[in-house]
Amino acid sequence: MGLVRLGFGRQHLCLLKRSFLLLKLTAVVFAVLLFCEFLIYYLVIFQCDWPEVKTAAHGSGQKTLKAMFLADTHLLGEVRGHWLDKLRREWQMERAFQTALWLLQPEVVFILGDIFDEGKWSSSQGWADDVRRFQKIFRHPQHVQLKVVAGNHDIGFHYQMSTYKIKRFEKVFNPERLFSWKGINFVLVNSVALEGDGCHLCSEAERELIEISHKLNCSREEPGSSLCRGLQPLPGSAPVLLQHFPLYRSSDANCSGEDAAPLEERGIPFKERYDVLSQEASQKLLWWLRPRLILSGHTHSACEVLHGAGVPEISVPSFSWRNRNNPSFIMGSMTPTEYALAKCYLPYEDTVLVTYCVAAGFLVVLMLVHSGLLVSPFLFGWNLLRKFKTT
Repeated sequence: MGLVRLGFGRQHLCLLKRSFLLLKLTAVVFAVLLFCEFLIYYLVIFQCDWPEVKTAAHGSGQKTLKAMFLADTHLLGEVRGHWLDKLRREWQMERAFQTALWLLQPEVVFILGDIFDEGKWSSSQGWADDVRRFQKIFRHPQHVQLKVVAGNHDIGFHYQMSTYKIKRFEKVFNPERLFSWKGINFVLVNSVALEGDGCHLCSEAERELIEISHKLNCSREEPGSSLCRGLQPLPGSAPVLLQHFPLYRSSDANCSGEDAAPLEERGIPFKERYDVLSQEASQKLLWWLRPRLILSGHTHSACEVLHGAGVPEISVPSFSWRNRNNPSFIMGSMTPTEYALAKCYLPYEDTVLVTYCVAAGFLVVLMLVHSGLLVSPFLFGWNLLRKFKTT
């Protein structure tokens, strides 16, 4: 009878040890998942802060607008998107975007094209599914405005672009080309249509830009000008130009920073109408709109260049970890006369992967110690200390 009780006691102790091990393993896995898939976004984005404009807005009676700029989300489609890759990348972007909205409280968000990866060839059903997922990932409160420009992956390059694709895009996203808020003018350009070959869609895009140019010029004219009668008055500030393709530059050779293109790629010449706008289209935009700031996407890397009489252009890196190890977005504090920009980096994917690898190694060690195949580090250290004292 005593042997039976002893055997039962050992079995019970073994079950308790296994349960305790399972509890420890579950706790470690849960903690690592919680950190890597949720908390890390708060810890990283919490370090970002809105920049201050040089001229205090309260001193001039101007209100500051808080605007976020991101680009090239490239939501994967039904053709090239593996389900696991889609799940991972979309979860990352959703957590990053929702965390940024909660912590930073922007008033308007601009996405500078290539929202979708396969919009240029997706079927009606594929497009509807992509839009549904986009609206879930980038959901936002009603008081936050979301503005989008078209990219070549949304409607195709010039040779793929069609009225149907543009209308399909504009049905989901408001095709507003001129957006004014708090005395600041934003011009949202369909840069894919600036091919300059006189096609119907290109001619229509240029006509819209000329009309916007006329309205902006009238906002700078003296009130009562005969050429401006009947036009709705606009703020008199120079506009901020937003588009997908960058203005013409020969390459990224003069770009720098940790999120610029890799060194071996910076000197590769850009192809007009493919990597950047043509020189002619770039000059037209500068002449027509006379912007004070330009923001663009497409290259997936950061760059800052000056055009004409010192007009700065900022290339916004991709927001997707599929394109970069270190995605980011731009935070802009803007008034009608001044602006200040700051970059907010998202968690490095390497950091997440290293954390998972360290956690996996820790779990393996824990299981080996429990099974007796490896001496506990604490027990090994204690025995070593005792041996050292006795000698």
